[in-house]
Amino acid sequence: MKYRSKLWKTALILCLLLLPAIIYAQGTRADYERANKLRDKFQGLAVNVPERTSWIGTTSRFWYRKSVKGGNEFVLVDAETLTKKSAFDHAKLAASLSAAAPQTQQVRTGFQFPGQAPAPQAQTQKASPDEKWEALIQNYNVFIRPKGKTEASPLSFDGSEGNYYTLASIAWSPDSKRLVAYRVRPGYQRLVHYVESSPTDQLQPKHSTREYAKPGDTLDIAQPGLFDVEAKKQVVIDNSLFPNPYSLSNPVWWKDGRAFTFEYNQRGHQVYRVIEVDVATGKARALISEEPQTFFSYRPLTGNLRETGTRYRYDLSDGKEIIWASERDGWRHLYLVDGMTGQVKNQITKGDWVFRAVDKVDEGKRQIWFQASGMNPKQDPYFSHFYRINFDGTGLTALAEADGNHMVTYSSDMKYFVDTWSRVDLPPVSELRSTEDKKLLLELERGDTKDLIAAGWRVPEVFRAKGRDGQTDIWGVLFRPSNFVPSKKYPVIESIYAGPQGSFVPKSFSAYYAQQSLVELGFIVVQIDGMGTANRSKAFHDVAWKNLGDAGFPDRILWHKAVAAKYPFYDISRVGIYGGSAGGQNSTGGVLFHPEFYKAAVSNCGCHDNRMDKMWWNEQWMGWPLGTHYAASSNVDNAYRLKGALLMSVGELDTNVDPSSTFQVVNALMKADKKFDLLVVPGGGHGSGGDFFLRLQRDFFVHHLLSVEPPDWNKTEPKKQ
Repeated sequence: MKYRSKLWKTALILCLLLLPAIIYAQGTRADYERANKLRDKFQGLAVNVPERTSWIGTTSRFWYRKSVKGGNEFVLVDAETLTKKSAFDHAKLAASLSAAAPQTQQVRTGFQFPGQAPAPQAQTQKASPDEKWEALIQNYNVFIRPKGKTEASPLSFDGSEGNYYTLASIAWSPDSKRLVAYRVRPGYQRLVHYVESSPTDQLQPKHSTREYAKPGDTLDIAQPGLFDVEAKKQVVIDNSLFPNPYSLSNPVWWKDGRAFTFEYNQRGHQVYRVIEVDVATGKARALISEEPQTFFSYRPLTGNLRETGTRYRYDLSDGKEIIWASERDGWRHLYLVDGMTGQVKNQITKGDWVFRAVDKVDEGKRQIWFQASGMNPKQDPYFSHFYRINFDGTGLTALAEADGNHMVTYSSDMKYFVDTWSRVDLPPVSELRSTEDKKLLLELERGDTKDLIAAGWRVPEVFRAKGRDGQTDIWGVLFRPSNFVPSKKYPVIESIYAGPQGSFVPKSFSAYYAQQSLVELGFIVVQIDGMGTANRSKAFHDVAWKNLGDAGFPDRILWHKAVAAKYPFYDISRVGIYGGSAGGQNSTGGVLFHPEFYKAAVSNCGCHDNRMDKMWWNEQWMGWPLGTHYAASSNVDNAYRLKGALLMSVGELDTNVDPSSTFQVVNALMKADKKFDLLVVPGGGHGSGGDFFLRLQRDFFVHHLLSVEPPDWNKTEPKKQ
């Protein structure tokens, strides 16, 4: 009996010791199944969540769709009467559609669809505004002829096969007396070669090519030519203000015909000018010249608040004044420029905050309606807010001030606006307001997440910590698993995309984030915007200049350490990292340049060497000409540094990033005798791999960070091909 009693005690002690491991087991098949079902589980549980408002023409009415239990509902609102109702009877509509379905099918069955419409004919000439002349290209030169005639007269004589005029660039003056055209000296036409190993329509592989300019390649060089139609002569334009173009925008004439303008983006993106050419003399002058020490972010400001540039231009009074965006004072702001002298009349917006987009320019009232972020010091500096300001910089008025990320839509007369705002930790609130006094007229919706939270949804946590300078706040977000236990230790995985063209940490509410499926396997997943990304100060952004290998890692690592200091569950002895495209370069860079911190990395379709990737993106941040800084940031040249675990994936038909970028890392790793994993996706494009890759990524982190063997998927029922 004593012996049996001791056995029972030993068994009990073992059970007690193993109980936490059983309760808190991670990376199990059950975890995978829960992760796979998470999106569907959460779908539709957040209710009264509105989508973007659409105003109806010039009326005071608008509609939107919102989530309700079991689906969606369309809502119609009248801002004048402050009435709100369903846009239609959803039950009756569903019944009507169901009843009409068989009849509709019969009609379609008996209808013969016409053949494909003929492709539009390529333009072969450009008519003058007075319809008297046509301009065309013959023998690489500019010719004109009376409209409707066949015989043409030359305006230029210097065009050739190696330096030719283009029809697309021809722009007539408003009075039809002059025209401008670009003469283009072609550069190097690089081809990237592809082999499709497993085409669906034949057994044998296929070969294809794609034009793809890379950093350092010789570019097409365009230069403008000005022509006097009546005199049939060319006016020479001195190109000293635009000698080495990366690009010239299409020429645009002032309405009075006094001059035409174009924008000059110099190779290397450190000079950007608005050039005006006087038609009487052919003399060129710079109305605006941006000459930063680093880069001018030349992408246009379009209202896409995740990926954005600096370029914004609005011409007033036929160019007498110009509204222009610049970072010349260290922050992206608007300036009013005198179009006659080229001098800045006044800075319109000013302060340690960022202008983001223009919604409307009211020339009559001389006002600008715009979006900005960072003006509220107690809020997340990335939150978008909406404002109005006078051209002279006075009268700054905040229209949407609540602590959240805002989306505003205005009525056509700007009398009303709908403000919908949220945070990752707060469901949307949608309100109808008057623009005159910002008065709340009607609360439209207030998102409800009670059922979502009851189903296990964990509210993401916004976290900030000081960056490498000890002063600047670095912002990120944490995702916890639905079965989170505070007393447990969790490995950490960082989702990274450090592309300098934007900022990428989510700022608005969503019932499901892609990171949550990975979280469910037993991790904390985070996303951070480090220095080098956009939408903060120019100095914050400039960290990326000729330095993409930095990827904000010094800030990111400090952020991780700050979280770990606050939360014992946050285990920074086991940190992984993953990303795609530029994020693929970044994630691999984590285990190459910071292996003391990042222990495992997954990289999908990475642009691992900035000399191998597309010119337009990489020269913007890495500059021109190429130098040793390209090699310093290269995952190929630094592959020998690998410590820890690395999984790379590449689609063999990736037309965004040359697949050879990944294979060159593979080659360097093999030469350095390093261990790694590689997935090549037959027929795959950029970011390919689908569910198979996602499962492989999960398995990789489960194995390397949880030290658990993932399920043996080869023992499951095989899928039919």
